[in-house]
Amino acid sequence: MKFYNSVGPNPRVVKLFMAEKGIEIAEVSVDLRGGENRRAPYNVDINPAGQTPALELDNGHVLTEVTAICEYLEERFPDPALIGATREARANTRMWTRRVDLKICEPLTNGFRFAEGLPLFEPRLRCLPEAAEGLKATAQDGIRWLDPLIAEREFIAGDALSLADIMLFAFLDFGATVGQPINPAATNVQRWYERMKSRPSAQTN
Repeated sequence: MKFYNSVGPNPRVVKLFMAEKGIEIAEVSVDLRGGENRRAPYNVDINPAGQTPALELDNGHVLTEVTAICEYLEERFPDPALIGATREARANTRMWTRRVDLKICEPLTNGFRFAEGLPLFEPRLRCLPEAAEGLKATAQDGIRWLDPLIAEREFIAGDALSLADIMLFAFLDFGATVGQPINPAATNVQRWYERMKSRPSAQTN
């Protein structure tokens, strides 16, 4: 297999997922800043959406989208289970992964793209600079929504580390570097974030 990696929180989700599973896959570095992902051969042969990451399988088939790649890796390397060992656990993980993605990760990322990241992204996709501050506020709303829900548990989806934790950590860690830190009032999320940051996998880029 080959993993097409670049800067950014999306590839890092998969890298963290692999690190937690102890998986090592040969990497191909994609120059996101230089726009390599938006040019042939990458956007022809690898991902027509022009995004990273991508995972090329042994048979040459290419998977894109973070959750799809992680789902595949979970099935191929089931231990430790990071999406769930039972139907109920898998459904619960998918539910929480979807929640944190929609409520926090997506608005945080677009808030960056439409503000600090505008010079990089404006030539590549439709950007709405007027929406940037509202999107950043929406991400903080999502953090405040999550905060009381995890007060009594160690991880987002329950008692065990899951894809939901990995995804949210990658994006909040990115947010901290682009002017979107966690509101200090969200004490439960802050404690969770510090626990995640102390894991060995957190050193993975």
